[in-house]
Amino acid sequence: MESLKKNDDFRNCYRNGSSCANRLLVLYVCGNGLGRNRIGISVSKKVGNSVVRHRITRLIRESYRLHEQMFNSGLDIAVIARPAAKDADYHRIESALLHLAGKAKIYDPKRND
Repeated sequence: MESLKKNDDFRNCYRNGSSCANRLLVLYVCGNGLGRNRIGISVSKKVGNSVVRHRITRLIRESYRLHEQMFNSGLDIAVIARPAAKDADYHRIESALLHLAGKAKIYDPKRND
């Protein structure tokens, strides 16, 4: 799994990508032309202290990692956690991420590469 790290990469995703949101997360997606996905996770200080923010980051990263083979490839994916995510457990975060991926048409639960 590769990460989006540079601010320019995030900005490009926000500017040129499509977005969808639910109560817990916001998902931005744009093509990257690399043939592999890069995922960036952003959790603002509004969500909670550093322990809470890192917990949410780990939950999102693990949710993506377990379902990575079912995502389309060649995408930059930016995931932003909303304040409601601080009270969510792993299953709610996973469900929210997969819901948004399905909404953005970048996730096929039947595929198993």
